[in-house]
Amino acid sequence: MSVVFKANETFRDDFTFRNSPKAIRRFPLPFVDDEYMYSVNIEPHTPGPKGSVTEFAIDVDEHYIAECKDREIVLLEDPLRYQALPHMMSAQWDVLELIMESMSRDYPELFSLTKTGNRWAWTNRPLGIHTEFTFGDAATLPREPLDYITRQVQGDWVVMDQREGDLFAEAGMVTTPADWSLDFDIGMTFKEWHGPVPLAHELSVFTRALKFLLNLRLNEPVRRLNWTMTIHPRLDTSPEFYYRWGKDRASVTPESVADDAHLRVELQGLWRLPRSNGIVFSIRCYLISMRELASVPKWARRVHRVLKNLDPALVDYKGLTRYRDTVVDWLAPFDDGAPTSPGAGPD
Repeated sequence: MSVVFKANETFRDDFTFRNSPKAIRRFPLPFVDDEYMYSVNIEPHTPGPKGSVTEFAIDVDEHYIAECKDREIVLLEDPLRYQALPHMMSAQWDVLELIMESMSRDYPELFSLTKTGNRWAWTNRPLGIHTEFTFGDAATLPREPLDYITRQVQGDWVVMDQREGDLFAEAGMVTTPADWSLDFDIGMTFKEWHGPVPLAHELSVFTRALKFLLNLRLNEPVRRLNWTMTIHPRLDTSPEFYYRWGKDRASVTPESVADDAHLRVELQGLWRLPRSNGIVFSIRCYLISMRELASVPKWARRVHRVLKNLDPALVDYKGLTRYRDTVVDWLAPFDDGAPTSPGAGPD
């Protein structure tokens, strides 16, 4: 797969992020029908269609270099976006191995990994990185293993330790969160971490999800999609910096909504780790403006219907209260009332 990177686009300040026509077509729309309610919606993380975001275990797309640059900016200002409790070192090596093996296997023109016993050599061509190190010896890397490798991959990564019949979020790299904080949540159980989500608890979504994940098997990863919306193509919508982005929600007008309002979709992957028996949770963020989304007629009709009829509790939880109606009104002319075809893909 050949990837043409948009290395200089930005997710802050002047917001130059845009999706190419190819990126629009492969966008992972999370709505399989014309209405939405929380569900577990977990499926095997097996290879998807060629060119899709699920073709490979870890997706690398045109925004790769720009997203890695944005992560560096966040970490310089707030180093606590990366944290790992001391007992998670074995899990850190597990994640490093997973990412290096996946990316070098699926994108050999971009990444390479060679092993001579415990002596490994990693080359990341897009970022100009070459590191030779001893697997299992953190002193041979410039940073802790999880810190080192997650600076070179898109999306957030949270590592959960499994014990006492529960999962504990105890390591992670989180620079693109949808209004949650690793610094606040580190050490929490699975249900504590997801505590603020309305309706899902009444529907026992997280009870069922936890039971499923506790039995997750090695080499049988799973995935799901989650979504919200954001104003401007901003990756870092953290509570720590709410004072910067929260006011954007009140800035949307009928004239600006097409380019300012973005659907934000998370492709969430979960893998059982071989040595530590932990679980790593990847949260990859994809953004698409309403104008870009409306270039796919089926999506414009479907998203109009989903947002128009969304449960008020979810409207509030997802922070859409101030601008949901503006988005719905802008999408309305694209909805001719025709039925939408099955599945989430474009027609």
